[in-house]
Amino acid sequence: MTDPQALHRGTFSRRRFWQLGATAAATAAGVSVWQSRSAEAATADTAQDYFDRAAALAGSDPVLNDLIDGLSAGFVAPRPAAPEPKMIFDDVAVLSVGWVSATAILTSDGIILIDSLNNPAEAQQYIASGLTSLGLDPSTIKYVVVTHGHSDHFGGAQYLADTYGARVMMAPADWDALAASKPANAPTRDLDITDGQKLTLGSTTVTLRYTPGHTPGTVSPIFPVHGKGARHTAMLWGGTKPPTSTADKQTYLSSVTSFASAMHSACVDVELSNHAFYDYGLERMARLSSSSSRNPFVLGTSGTQKFMRVMKYMLQGLIAQGQSGTTTAAMATASAHAAGGCGC
Repeated sequence: MTDPQALHRGTFSRRRFWQLGATAAATAAGVSVWQSRSAEAATADTAQDYFDRAAALAGSDPVLNDLIDGLSAGFVAPRPAAPEPKMIFDDVAVLSVGWVSATAILTSDGIILIDSLNNPAEAQQYIASGLTSLGLDPSTIKYVVVTHGHSDHFGGAQYLADTYGARVMMAPADWDALAASKPANAPTRDLDITDGQKLTLGSTTVTLRYTPGHTPGTVSPIFPVHGKGARHTAMLWGGTKPPTSTADKQTYLSSVTSFASAMHSACVDVELSNHAFYDYGLERMARLSSSSSRNPFVLGTSGTQKFMRVMKYMLQGLIAQGQSGTTTAAMATASAHAAGGCGC
């Protein structure tokens, strides 16, 4: 059985991303890639059929190939070095330890922070100090939106609440899970997120969508961003690593489908991640400069739909794989990735 990673690993150098201009191919035709494809054949598809579709759709695009890698069975998260804090749009900053990131949305009345890294020390070193290095004031953090209840996302939240008075938000299902497990650095329960909630601060409104599967309470935001004189709409998928059980994978797949529809309705054209090894994010940050004619995080509306479709195919393949009891070569090649797992 073919490994979906092997279909592209030997054919594309990640360093050639902007030479090839892979994401520049996204158009503004207004027709969703998700919706425009004809209906799939009614015959039963194998796991490899789905993996092949994902690879064919990804082509040589490094963003989509990173996604395929990350969703492949046996993938182990790498531990890249922490990048410098970075303004990726006029009103969005990424504060990263390398393998996990917090995203600061700057509004006219303060900061909405998406996730809070692993622990209080990282929140202080990478979030507070990182914002300061960018000329921003961490005391203006008003909300910490925790995308899901894993420690690499909630670990610094209580520090930010205690230090700056930030309100901490999470979906009830994951608040409940933290209350039951009582992990280290868990924040005190504060605000519940409701599905589709509109969180407004100043003139900025963030829409918070339930996307369970990675955890029961995973949340993914959609929000406006600005750069180079243009307005865009961004999404951030809240929890990328597929769950173990088939039932949870089915839930995840349903979330992919419903969130893709919400993205289409909102005309989302920017893709972001809280784990930048899943979407070529660190490389895109490194290539971003004020002189760049194109922001590499702007994939276009068709590009962001393609991202979700690749995710859909990979989940369908993993589900089919689990139902048939087959194992792909991805498991055998997992050791090729740097050691160190995470909740992701």
